[in-house]
Amino acid sequence: MISRIDLRGDALPEGPALRDLLPRADFDVSAALEKVRPICEAVHHRGDAALIDFAEKFDGVRLDQVRVPAEALEKALAELDPAVRAALEESIRRARLVHREQRRTTHTTQVVPGGSVTEKWVPVDRVGLYAPGGRSVYPSSVIMNVVPAQEAGVESIALASPAQAEFGGLPHPTILAACALLGVDEVYAAGGATAVAMFAYGTESCPPANMVTGPGNIWVAAAKRYFTGKIGIDAEAGPTEIAVLADSTADPVHVASDLISQAEHDPLAAAVLVTDSVELADAVEKELEPQVAATKHIDDRIVPALKGRQSAIVLVDGVDEGLKVVDAYGAEHLEIQTADAAAVADRVRNAGAIFIGPWAPVSLGDYAAGSNHVLPTGGCACHSSGLSVQSFLRGIHIVDYTKDALAEVAQHVVTLAEAEDLPAHGAAIKARFVGDEQMSRGWKVPESK
Repeated sequence: MISRIDLRGDALPEGPALRDLLPRADFDVSAALEKVRPICEAVHHRGDAALIDFAEKFDGVRLDQVRVPAEALEKALAELDPAVRAALEESIRRARLVHREQRRTTHTTQVVPGGSVTEKWVPVDRVGLYAPGGRSVYPSSVIMNVVPAQEAGVESIALASPAQAEFGGLPHPTILAACALLGVDEVYAAGGATAVAMFAYGTESCPPANMVTGPGNIWVAAAKRYFTGKIGIDAEAGPTEIAVLADSTADPVHVASDLISQAEHDPLAAAVLVTDSVELADAVEKELEPQVAATKHIDDRIVPALKGRQSAIVLVDGVDEGLKVVDAYGAEHLEIQTADAAAVADRVRNAGAIFIGPWAPVSLGDYAAGSNHVLPTGGCACHSSGLSVQSFLRGIHIVDYTKDALAEVAQHVVTLAEAEDLPAHGAAIKARFVGDEQMSRGWKVPESK
């Protein structure tokens, strides 16, 4: 059901050579980019009418309007299963606890007497958030997008999720209920590239946003790439991933269940076990069979995901080698199920989120750990972070110098300007000291007019 890659015996290669040996899904955003281009431009030129036409084409439902009425949000919350509501409220509470601690504060550094640099943090004005729909419904993604944006202080928050024919063209009612719980009342029935284009360009019903965040399929990723430079994005999310670094102390039942839990997202989902224990590998393979047979989404997601080229059991000589492999892989979700798991986790450099030991499975992080589940995929954890309050903030430096403070460093500025062959930069300094004999000695001060 799952392939094996044996990296034992020889010294592991470094860098890209090691990455090339590891499993990864085919995910060609460049090819998808050409297909989303006309969709995005149709939304640009035709606005809501294009969104309505695309909802009929892609989602099988003809909309009367794109924006979700306020009464639909209220109705969805009123009819929400009380147990689901309680779970969502607890997820929100925990996410707020974690994300509130991420807030940045204004800080001033006194560089010299009379000269300071202050860094202040300013939220983006307006964000468009995306919650996927299709194979599954993800109210948890509503929470993971909205909470950090709110905690960052974003004043204008809109959310889009695909229209559902089953619900009369509205997004899934649990999505709407989650929005209502979070106080988000600007919600749109738009999916995929059309939602990103709506936020990027704006339409009659939806003002343009400064930034778009949230997970999605390849069409969402391609649309984000298309608009990079026009709007801010969090990341081009690819298929979801789990890597488990485990040794002989790991419980094969736990490992198998965690691999399956990630595989049920999508047939392209990646499930990777890295271990130095052949016995564990054998036990996990044996355990996969009955667990897969006992669950849902077997043929359309789980089996294709586990059998796909993106999933494998990787055999290594030891935990040290396993760490090299998981760092090269840069998993979205990385579980450490080894002896002294916390110490091993502390050595990891590349991962979207790390889950330590047998009692912190990825499923916990998906819903109620307090962490964010919008994380870098496709190896991007080597240079990118998951969604956070910081994602919605901009750092602005404020420079405040007195005349004396500028005079102290003026010669250095002039020297560097001339070294870069930018004499006007130096002249801008000199002009401030016209008539100052001590400062202008040796300078060719510009003549006043």
